[in-house]
Amino acid sequence: QVQLVESGGGLVQPGGSLRLSCAASGSILSINAMGWYRQAPGKERELAASITSGGTTNYADSVKGRFTISRDNAKNTVYLQMNSLKPEDTAVYYCHGNIRRSTWFAPGDYWGQGTQVTVSS
Repeated sequence: QVQLVESGGGLVQPGGSLRLSCAASGSILSINAMGWYRQAPGKERELAASITSGGTTNYADSVKGRFTISRDNAKNTVYLQMNSLKPEDTAVYYCHGNIRRSTWFAPGDYWGQGTQVTVSS
């Protein structure tokens, strides 16, 4: 089994910062892309940021210049540093990983349980 466990969400005022972490554990051979998706009330889940195993990053236009995604391959962990937060960043943030468990199986998509981020004064 593979588990992704997120931490770091919470309540923050507009203009503030939060750092999310997501650690993958279990039967893992290798991890390809990792990323953070978010889902606001009444809206579909959307990509916020992603990072490949080689460190190439991709950001949604709405978070460019404010969010920074990084990863520690030795720890199977991905981070999302969120600065200059806005009320519209309020959402449940989900960690995603494309993970290969063994050479016998193709990589699969795994998700964390989600962590709430609320930006409000």
